[in-house]
Amino acid sequence: MDHLFTAFAGRMASFAGRPAAFILALACVVVWAALGPIFGFSETWQLVINTGTTIATFLMVFLVQNSQNRDSAAIQAKLDELIRSIEAARNEFIGIEHMTDAEIEGIRTDLEHQSGRTVTVAPHRTIDRLLRRR
Repeated sequence: MDHLFTAFAGRMASFAGRPAAFILALACVVVWAALGPIFGFSETWQLVINTGTTIATFLMVFLVQNSQNRDSAAIQAKLDELIRSIEAARNEFIGIEHMTDAEIEGIRTDLEHQSGRTVTVAPHRTIDRLLRRR
């Protein structure tokens, strides 16, 4: 069952991010809007689009979340392998994604202090500083 859902979720998430999916959704909205005068812009007519979009959104949340979880786990495994394979790297960083936010923030702060920099700037400035290093 896991393999089937993983394959299905991956394909659906991939399709949902393509222009064809947007065009299909747009076509549905155009058809719905064109049918408005025929149905007198009734409450039922409005309910059709509301129900359809709610169901689609509800289901897509689970499919996209599954794909993101899988991608994140794969990236973490790759990073763990890099840490493990580089002799100078500290192996205690392997698996830190399982720690709490506070524990990870503590590690980040310690690393910034060890590098001689303190966290006195906003996060976006930290990113700008990182980009300037290039």
